[in-house]
Amino acid sequence: MALMITDECINCDVCEPECPNGAISLGPQIYVIDPNLCTECVGHFATSQCVEVCPVDCIPLHPEHQETREQLLAKYQLITGNEATFPTPDQSPKLASHS
Repeated sequence: MALMITDECINCDVCEPECPNGAISLGPQIYVIDPNLCTECVGHFATSQCVEVCPVDCIPLHPEHQETREQLLAKYQLITGNEATFPTPDQSPKLASHS
């Protein structure tokens, strides 16, 4: 699933720079997440970085964009051109560039 930012967002700006896919941007009133770019950090990190840094816990799963980890990994590969394993919280991702 992609993530979403709810109206509890306080516009603190800590989530935007944490997104490795550039999926977070400032919307008309609060930050928003582009579901076409959000991979929940699959391929990059073991956990969603924006969720980790959000001080008000306003970044849940988006109910209208349900995706499996495999689909999120495929999206990651399409966005970055890289392959990745599924990192666990105690591992860093293994990336291999396509030439």
